[in-house]
Amino acid sequence: MCSRCEAIIAFKPTVVVTEKGCSDLAIHYLVKAGITALRRLRKTDNNRLAKVTGSTIVNKVEEIQETDIGTACGLYECKKLGDEWWSYFVECDDPKACTILVRGGTRDTQYELARNLNDAMQVARNVVCNPKLLPGGGATEMAVAQALREKAKSVEGVAQIPYVAVAEALEVIPQTLAENCGANVIRVVTSLRAKHANKEGPTWGIDGHKVWRMLDCRMLLF
Repeated sequence: MCSRCEAIIAFKPTVVVTEKGCSDLAIHYLVKAGITALRRLRKTDNNRLAKVTGSTIVNKVEEIQETDIGTACGLYECKKLGDEWWSYFVECDDPKACTILVRGGTRDTQYELARNLNDAMQVARNVVCNPKLLPGGGATEMAVAQALREKAKSVEGVAQIPYVAVAEALEVIPQTLAENCGANVIRVVTSLRAKHANKEGPTWGIDGHKVWRMLDCRMLLF
């Protein structure tokens, strides 16, 4: 144990982080050398921490090299929020990852905030990686339904029934949106169907805030 601590101390780090346990004796030796030890960190958090600090995760103390030591973190500090202590790695040079701390009055509120935040980040990621969006408000479903109806006209006999059936099924989406908004479902959906049939653009959908009129939805609705 002492030899392992001496091997770590030889590289003169200021913080040591491990996914596994660390004995109190090892922590004692490290603290005497001015080194803070954090133990039992989750693997996902450890991977993000490596990206932030520019360090490399090693499996054995004997395999540590000078290039494995992360030097991109400018400040490490501990803060108490509520009844728990949190470790902060801040002032990092060009960090490749970060942690967002969600706070709320109840556990359910925190879960809801985290879920909404995760959804927003996934949308932002998709926009950056593949900058293509489908219009919301039932516009996409109506456009596909209209295309299927046009295709059904070119098919003879009972073979056109599946096309019409799928088109009607897709129109349930804008119908449900109109109903939830308190609009006249028949009038709104009929008007929306006419917009797509007259080739006025495939981006026509339903604006939930203005149910008395149609909206040309040219952006994704969240």
